[in-house]
Amino acid sequence: MKKILVAGEINVDLILQNFNTFPELGKEVLVEDCFLTLGSASLICAMGLVKLGNPVSFVGKAGCDAYGDFCLERMQQAGMDVSRVIRSGDLKTGITVSISSPRDRAMVTYLGAITALEAGEVTDEMLAGFSHLHVSSYYLQECMRPGVRGLFARARRLGLTTSLDPGCDPSLEWRPDILATLEETDVFFPNEVELRAIGGREDLAEALAALSNGRTLTVAKLGRAGAMALENGRPLSVPAFPVQAVDTTGAGDSFNAGFLHAWLRGMPLSDALRWGAACGALSTRGLGGTSTQATAAEAQDLIRRTS
Repeated sequence: MKKILVAGEINVDLILQNFNTFPELGKEVLVEDCFLTLGSASLICAMGLVKLGNPVSFVGKAGCDAYGDFCLERMQQAGMDVSRVIRSGDLKTGITVSISSPRDRAMVTYLGAITALEAGEVTDEMLAGFSHLHVSSYYLQECMRPGVRGLFARARRLGLTTSLDPGCDPSLEWRPDILATLEETDVFFPNEVELRAIGGREDLAEALAALSNGRTLTVAKLGRAGAMALENGRPLSVPAFPVQAVDTTGAGDSFNAGFLHAWLRGMPLSDALRWGAACGALSTRGLGGTSTQATAAEAQDLIRRTS
């Protein structure tokens, strides 16, 4: 079984669920429920991979505070190796407030330690013994971003495959340095907005083609429209799985986990896309990004029942 290292951000999510109207300045809005859970794209993906039965280690930074304690305790309880997590009294663990509904969500984030990890702190010694390296939140991880290309190049020389999720660019500049990073990336996971912005095309298939570099497999997460990738230069799509969604927080990160679970086992691209779509859909059954992530048996059952 291939060992996976996830390098990225650690933070908590405070989910405010089902607003009666969306918040406006100067007005108070009520929600139906609230829930404190593990957050961050990297961490939700890592938890999804563990739930599917993969051995996962995490390298990141957290503050010596209650939120940091909460995160590491939950990670360890899930069976994740946290020996590479760096705690610092000079940092505060980040927090995201997610104002969420079954249709969509808006997020407000205090970055804190999210930006603190540097690519050089993920040493060759840390990479040794792993088969795959995953990084999420490319644009949020400000200290990490300049060195991701070099980190992936080092990982490649050591025999690891790599994957990258860009996440949203809060500045909406969609800085093009990511294109150079993709030259060292095996799998790229943009959502629909990110694909159009980074690929520079409105048409999704054209945006996928624009990102083709002879190396990177770009997998577009399209929400209710499913997922799409290019196979032999032609678009390959799979539909979304119908579920009764409670909260969409982290669904794309659970998609990443499902896809990687299948792809690292050498499954065909169409099957890996279905695994991603199934895990993304099943993760929306409860509040937060990690509370209802799929087991391998649950994902297989959903794929079999709706194939």
